[in-house]
Amino acid sequence: MKKFVILIVSFFALLSSPVFAGGHGVTKVALVPGGPHPYFAAWEQAGLDAVEDFGLGKADYRVPAEWDLSQQNELIESLVGQGYNAVLVFPGDAVGTNKILGELDDAGIPTAALAGCVEQPTQAKFCFGTDTGHSAYLGTKELIKALGGKGKIAHFTGFLVDPNTTLRINAVEQAVSEAGGGVEIIQVIADIDAYEPADEKINAFMAAQGSEVDGIVTTAWVPAVVAAQALTNMGDKRIKMVGIDHDEVVLKAIKDGYVHGTMLQNPYGQGYIGSYVMDKVRQGCEFKADAPWKSTAQTDQFIDSGTVFVDISDVDTYVMAMRGISLEILETKKAKAEMPKATNVGLWTSDYFAP
Repeated sequence: MKKFVILIVSFFALLSSPVFAGGHGVTKVALVPGGPHPYFAAWEQAGLDAVEDFGLGKADYRVPAEWDLSQQNELIESLVGQGYNAVLVFPGDAVGTNKILGELDDAGIPTAALAGCVEQPTQAKFCFGTDTGHSAYLGTKELIKALGGKGKIAHFTGFLVDPNTTLRINAVEQAVSEAGGGVEIIQVIADIDAYEPADEKINAFMAAQGSEVDGIVTTAWVPAVVAAQALTNMGDKRIKMVGIDHDEVVLKAIKDGYVHGTMLQNPYGQGYIGSYVMDKVRQGCEFKADAPWKSTAQTDQFIDSGTVFVDISDVDTYVMAMRGISLEILETKKAKAEMPKATNVGLWTSDYFAP
């Protein structure tokens, strides 16, 4: 198994000793994405595991019916009304989400952004997600390598309202610009992270220009699934593709040789570790003044949850790798049971907390 490309800095390196104050009570975490999307499904189990492992009172994963900021806000308000006292969100709007996060923080309810960041200034405690630009850059580099450094490629990506999409488009362009002129992007198709538009536009492209393209990079879940299925249906392994995420269609296409590989993210770790840190914040832990945050275009309080390129050599072992990384970051009973040889057990002791 390739080593997980962990750009993550343990949260414990960011936290100072807890300053406990009475009356914090039991932590109840709400995990609320900006809208329906299969990527976020792992948050549900992550929250449940965090309850079991860390003694949280409750974790509830709730999804707005549509990608609409007002629906997300209403859902958050409803959950707070039910007693949830910590909120983890994928921002439905990188700027607009800040309003409700500020109101929650003013009311003593800590918040953080998962999988995508809100724009600063913000009262969110941190942003914990994939360095999406870096992931897209690495994935494009893998595609260029598979192409032998030359060829024409297409890029299929997600919703333009998602701040990650612009980062991904720029990253793919950067990787291509570093290929010495041997690689050309002949088409970028965006706003297709839903099945109907993705199916329509990708299959139309393949019908019209499939013979002209040598490689495909996809940087959103649904385009990856549709493109992988299109290549499988064509039965032509000439076109190299690097996808994203872990849908079964993509993984099977890797095994069958129609997709070269995929860039995995760590949504489970986002929900699991994010829930844990929310509990620590509610207990009075404060972030160190010299905490080693990463900076992005949106925030200077970012932590990368990790990414890894998976191909046919390790497609069958990625699940335990993703969970294992999360458990290594946080020493738990499950970590000791499932990973008795883990080298990083104990990360949350004196190495990271102030005495």
